[in-house]
Amino acid sequence: MRKTHILSLAVTAMMLAGCGQGLLGNGGGAQDEAKGPIRLGMLVPQSGSEAAIGPYMTNAAQLAIDEINAKGGVLGRQLQLKAADDACDAQTAVAAANKVVTEGVEVSIGGYCSGATLPTLPVFGKANIPMIIPAANSQELVDQKLKHVFLINGTGTQQAEAASKWIAKQGATRVALMHDNTSYSKDIAVRTQPLLGDKAVITEAVTPKESDYSANIHNVLQKKPDFVYWTGYFQEGGLIIRQLRQAGFKGSIMVGDGSVSAKLGEIAGPEVDGVFATMTPIPDTLPEAKGWIDSYTKKFGSAPGPYSNQAYDAVRLAAEAITKAGSTDGAKVISALEGIDGFTMFSGPLKFTPEHTLSAGGFQILVWKGGKFALQDALS
Repeated sequence: MRKTHILSLAVTAMMLAGCGQGLLGNGGGAQDEAKGPIRLGMLVPQSGSEAAIGPYMTNAAQLAIDEINAKGGVLGRQLQLKAADDACDAQTAVAAANKVVTEGVEVSIGGYCSGATLPTLPVFGKANIPMIIPAANSQELVDQKLKHVFLINGTGTQQAEAASKWIAKQGATRVALMHDNTSYSKDIAVRTQPLLGDKAVITEAVTPKESDYSANIHNVLQKKPDFVYWTGYFQEGGLIIRQLRQAGFKGSIMVGDGSVSAKLGEIAGPEVDGVFATMTPIPDTLPEAKGWIDSYTKKFGSAPGPYSNQAYDAVRLAAEAITKAGSTDGAKVISALEGIDGFTMFSGPLKFTPEHTLSAGGFQILVWKGGKFALQDALS
């Protein structure tokens, strides 16, 4: 994994201000003749089991918008956020995508649950709206090979590689993989399994939104694993962790990035102590982001959480691409995104691969201790 290079708040402010070029300058091309705000659409879960994530992402996006607008906006126009609830549900997400399209959004900067994001790809594609996806990271999103889709989170393939590397480092010999059959969760499990070889003794699928996973846990424990990797979301993850421990499992437990939430600890209880997680950088693991964390906390009255930094960067990247394109025309913005080289984000300098993904996933290993996830290993 590459090392992360994080801007301090002061450096971020300088970068946002620009020097006549780049994000806020006029060097990217002629301004749009259109007047009024440039609307950015953001689909996030505001209801349902993943609703805790939505405010982190919308707040961070709004923070970036306010900072950019305070410096004059983009192409002489102000940015405006149009957020909608996808409830981490495919049908709801399609309705939400159609809603923001009719509201005139010019770039989409949302997407948390992969299973909800996947069916929105053709909606935004038909409307010629570029998508900068800050969180959803199933390899299925990449495999669509759609020109308007860009991921700024590590992919499922990259997360599987990080997971297998950590599992090997722990000396595990019998590994159980557990997923919830959603696009995101199954993708990671399926991609991790061959990397483990014969160490993977079972891949167990569970049904989401149940309250008792004892049958699944029985199946897993029959294989006598010494390491369990849950790749789904925190709602089910908390229950599975608690029920594994209550069933007598003494080995290591690790969760995927969809379970990195304070809610995991609330659901799992004390059994969450010592649980590992595969995760891209979060604010708490970025020492140089303290100034940014302070700004977020001052504005919203609480600290930023998972995917807030990615949502913040999605806005900044959209503004940069529009500026370089000199237009909000979808094709021109897509071309500008493809040409980005060295744009500084929380994950480091950005240059997209031909598949419109990060060149490296940037995954870290976190561990739950002291009531929250903390950095365990940067895997660098």
